[in-house]
Formats: sequence, structure tokens, C-alpha cells
Amino acid sequence: MTNNDPQRFLDAGRGSPGPAASHDPGTGPTPDSRTIRRWQRYLANERLEERVYRDLARRRTGEDREILLELAAAESRHQQHWIDLLGDQAGKKRAPDLVTLGLAFLGRLFGSVFILALAQQSETSSPYQDDDAASAEMAADERIHAEVVRALAARSRARLSGNFRAAVFGANDGLVSNLALVLGVGAAGVSNSVILLTGISGLLAGALSMGAGEYISVRSQRELLDASTPDPESRHAVADLNIDANELALVFRARGEDPAEAAAHAHRIIAAAKNQHAPTLPVLDVGVDRDELGTGLGAALSSFCFFSSGALIPILPYIFGMSGIPAVVLSAGLVGIALLFTGSTVGLLSGTAPGPRALRQLAVGFGAAAITYALGLLFGVSTG
Repeated sequence: MTNNDPQRFLDAGRGSPGPAASHDPGTGPTPDSRTIRRWQRYLANERLEERVYRDLARRRTGEDREILLELAAAESRHQQHWIDLLGDQAGKKRAPDLVTLGLAFLGRLFGSVFILALAQQSETSSPYQDDDAASAEMAADERIHAEVVRALAARSRARLSGNFRAAVFGANDGLVSNLALVLGVGAAGVSNSVILLTGISGLLAGALSMGAGEYISVRSQRELLDASTPDPESRHAVADLNIDANELALVFRARGEDPAEAAAHAHRIIAAAKNQHAPTLPVLDVGVDRDELGTGLGAALSSFCFFSSGALIPILPYIFGMSGIPAVVLSAGLVGIALLFTGSTVGLLSGTAPGPRALRQLAVGFGAAAITYALGLLFGVSTG
């Protein structure tokens, strides 16, 4: 009997203690109802994950599509394992767990980058590692699937990282800085009109500062890359170099190759250029993806808009005429919800559990606001 034989798990009767259900004669005692429900949920998860991978494969082409279809086929093999274990009980429908349902729902709602990020989280947190009913091969499959999805998701994250980074940082900074500003000023005992004016001023000043800062930052990074990118005109000189004594090897040595490797590399490049009469043959590749940076204008606009939207939330109660403790509580509550959302979004896109990221965002934001609120109270007392 092999390690992957389902009969081994049926004979073990794994699960919490309880009366055994009837099973086909000769197959040994069946697991209890609690274990059967768990296996049915595993089966439902595998079926949904297969559909997710196949749906995503239909949106991709080339190698990505083939990889996703292979992942779907692996999930199908896992299904058969649970079907064999469950026997007649495999026909009963059971809902997948919340993580897998969230993967499918948010993937349909937001697109492939969320599908891949959530799939990475789902594969990484697979329960098979700690469940004897799942074979060692299945547990290993899930671990490797996480690495496959991580690689597929890397390109999607790179396309998002520039402007998305500016948007997330902008929204978070707007939420935290304006909440801290409004609460600090309000705690000092000033009027509602002063609190509102302070909040609007903080919104405009912060949004303009963030937008300008992101523009300068991204533009500077792109200019530094331009300075490190080989001059395309230098490629025209390759065909005229002396194949036995040339300086092209020095270029490769300057970029990290050892002398022997650089000489061989230069020899191949020059020989190809001379034989093919292709003076525009590419010589160097700096290996930098500029898409990861985004554009200066795009980063500036994202940062400005998201900082403004974040900074608007803390002053909403004051815009609608609220004051005192009710306004403070509502402002903090609205900001808390927004911080949880931005934190969980970053967690999802990074392929990690959203809960810890959301709570971290909330703790940092409320910590800053609490400090300024305490300082405002202290200032109000000292000047009262």
C-alpha cells in the first residue's frame, strides 16, 4: 500500500471522537461526521480553486496560460484524493472556506492581480501540511503552487507598484495626518469653524506636498536610470572593433563579469556583429524595468487624489455640523474603517494574510492621532 493510498486514511478513522458512520463492508471504520465535513470542505476548495485557475488562464496567453492550466490540473488531481476518501459522501455539496470564497469573489471584482495575490495566500496557508488525511505529495504540491503563483504575480505587482504605492501612501498619509491634526486642534478647545478650516488647510497643503514630492521622487529615479543606461549609439561601433584586441570586454568587466567570461562574451558579440553586418545588435541589458517606477505625473496625480480623499474623511463630521465628543468619535471611527481597508488591500496584494496588515495600519494611525490628541488637551489646559 503506497503512502498516498486513501485506504490508509479510512482505516485510521481520523477525526474527533464520536460514533462511526456505516461504510461499505471490508473498508474498515469510516471517519466521524466532523472529519467528513472537513474533507468535503477540502473538496469544495479544490473545485473552486480549479475554476479560478481555469478562468484566469482564459484571460492569459502563452506560457502564463499553460502554467495556469497545469495548476488547474493539479487541483483536479487533489479532488480525486478527497473523492476516493469520501466515497458516497463526496456527492454532498459543501461551501468552500471563507478565504477561498474571497479569492474567487475579489478576483472577479478586481481582476487578475487580486486573483494571483489571493491564490498565493490560499496556497501558502493550505491546511494539508498539518492534516494526516492529506498525502505528503499534496502538501508539497500546495507549497510549490504558492511559489509558482508568486512568480506569476510578480509581474502584475510590478506594473502596479509605482502608482499604486503612491496611491496607498497618499491615502494613508491623508487619513492619519489630518485625523491627528483635527483631533489635536479640537482637543485644544477651539471652535468648530477653526477645526474645519484647519482640516481643509491640512488637506490642501498635504495633497500638494505629497503630489510634488512623488513627482520629484519618480522623476529623479528615472533620471538616475537614464544615467546608467548604455548609450544606444555605442552599439554602432561594435562591428568595427578588433575581435582580438578590443575594449568591449572592459565594459562587461565593469558590469561584474570576470575577465575570462568578459573576453568570451565580447568575442561572441563582435563576431556576430561582423558576420551579420548588424551594427545595431544589442550589446547590453541593464535589466531594469521602468514600469515598476510608474511615471512622475501618474505618481503625483495618484498621490494628490488619494491624499485628498483620505484627508477628507476625518473632517466629514465637522462639515456636517457635528462638534465635541460625537464628532471626534465619528471621525476616528470613519478613519479606522478606512485604515483597515487600506491595510488589508496591501496585505492581499502582497500575498499575505490581510488581517495583520490591517491591524498594523490601524494601530499606527490611531497611535499618531492619540499622541496629538493628548498634546492638544495638554496645550488647551496650559492656555486655559
